Amino acid sequence: AVIKKIKELHKKGQPVLVGTTSIEKNELLHKLLKKEKIPHSILNAKQHEQEAQVIARAGKKGAVTVATNMAGRGVDIKIDDEVKALGGLFILGTERHESRRIDNQLRGRAGRQGDPGASQFFLSLDDSLLRIFGGDRIKNIMNRLGVKEGEHIESKMVTRAVEKAQKKVEALHFESRKHILEYDDVANEQRKTIYKFRNELLNPEFDIDSKIKENRRDYIEELLNECEIFPEAPKDDYNLEKLTLKLKEELKSQFSTEELKDKEYDELKEYIIKKLEEEYEKKMSAVEDSQRREIERILYLQILDNGWRDHLYQMDILKTGIGLRGYNQKDPLVEYKKESFTLFVELVKSIKNEIIKTLHIIELRDEKEEEIKRLENELKKVEEELKSQAVLQHKEEVESKPTPITNTKKPKRNEPCPCGSGKKYKHCCGKSGPKKGVLAKEST
Repeated sequence: AVIKKIKELHKKGQPVLVGTTSIEKNELLHKLLKKEKIPHSILNAKQHEQEAQVIARAGKKGAVTVATNMAGRGVDIKIDDEVKALGGLFILGTERHESRRIDNQLRGRAGRQGDPGASQFFLSLDDSLLRIFGGDRIKNIMNRLGVKEGEHIESKMVTRAVEKAQKKVEALHFESRKHILEYDDVANEQRKTIYKFRNELLNPEFDIDSKIKENRRDYIEELLNECEIFPEAPKDDYNLEKLTLKLKEELKSQFSTEELKDKEYDELKEYIIKKLEEEYEKKMSAVEDSQRREIERILYLQILDNGWRDHLYQMDILKTGIGLRGYNQKDPLVEYKKESFTLFVELVKSIKNEIIKTLHIIELRDEKEEEIKRLENELKKVEEELKSQAVLQHKEEVESKPTPITNTKKPKRNEPCPCGSGKKYKHCCGKSGPKKGVLAKEST
């Protein structure tokens, strides 16, 4: 029916814009039109360079353009006076989209700014929209009426059924977007809290020293709980060995059990905090106050950003599987809020602990000392290279030294004498009696 209508309009000379819901259906219609030998152009986001030319030709007389729903978005197709006389641009839809808005956008390509135009949509009971929402009921009615396959039908009942189906789909999409927004609101509240604190850190007037002291106190309280040291417990039951080990491993701070024993909970906590503050102040006294604040701010920002990035990743994992809680008769959204709050509390705690650990274990070095060490290392490397070159040169000299060639074979009596006299061996060095020349040297 669609091909028949396109043939009729093409014969008349009226330009046609055919709208499809997908690229697959766009290419299927392209093959059918090619089979019917109807000249046409396709617009499906696969030919970026030719798209402007295709749109420019779409309003010409006799033009047939097969496009996906992208043609309904911001495309202005110009027509001339001859086309206006033929009725303007004709919009032909092969099926309804899930959203009425997209259908109206496609219709809006015709009749723009007072130009004439028309639109018509063709539907099949096998279309996904009708098949899901009431297609069987309409098909039974058509069978009772004796409607043959492929026959053209215009019915308000079908139009109303399609509109109801579109409203149902739009309602489903609205609920889906609303549901996603509710989940995003949870992360958005956490994001506001994190970025509010981050902006405070970026402010030069922010009292970061008080914040670090507050974090140090929270960290020591949590450390005491990990070591099973509680305010209500007797001091003889304190696990001081574990506490000193933890302080050494995490903060590189030396404490002995002797100096910590016989202290109540509050006294022990204040003693550790005071000693850590003294060590930290002594270490930071090597730099100016402005440099110290800058170091603390940069480290705090790095730890905050890394922690927040990992937290967002954990939130995405949680969101992926939280829907399964519904099988346990629990609201996934409520469960998501609970779990995300727990993750956020752990994030805040880990950031506080990590900044205290980092600030206490970093080492500040003087630039002059670093430069002296670097020069000493370079000097050692140069000395090692010179030694290796000297050893290699000596080895090459030994290998290149010529070795003397000696003739150990005794010549025959009538052969020339090897001493170079020109005489035969028997008349020279081969005579009996004292030897002469080379052989005399060898015999000695």
